[in-house]
Amino acid sequence: MTNEEIIEEIRFTLAEEFEVDVELIQPDALLMQTLDLDSLDLVDMVVLIEKNYGFNVTGQDFEKIKTFQDFYDLVIERKQM
Repeated sequence: MTNEEIIEEIRFTLAEEFEVDVELIQPDALLMQTLDLDSLDLVDMVVLIEKNYGFNVTGQDFEKIKTFQDFYDLVIERKQM
């Protein structure tokens, strides 16, 4: 799977899971605000990542994530490990 395919999969998964228009999920958009995430939603996101991409994320990982591009970079980096 290419990086572009991973990004598209993430976009559509997040749009469906958090019920937002996929067009709002752009690389420079702020992840938390765009998806309107609260602390319980973050738990859902962690479960989603672990289930769909096969790796664990920590609170420290999320501290570094501001934009969707940050999130894409994390997933792509971890998938290559």
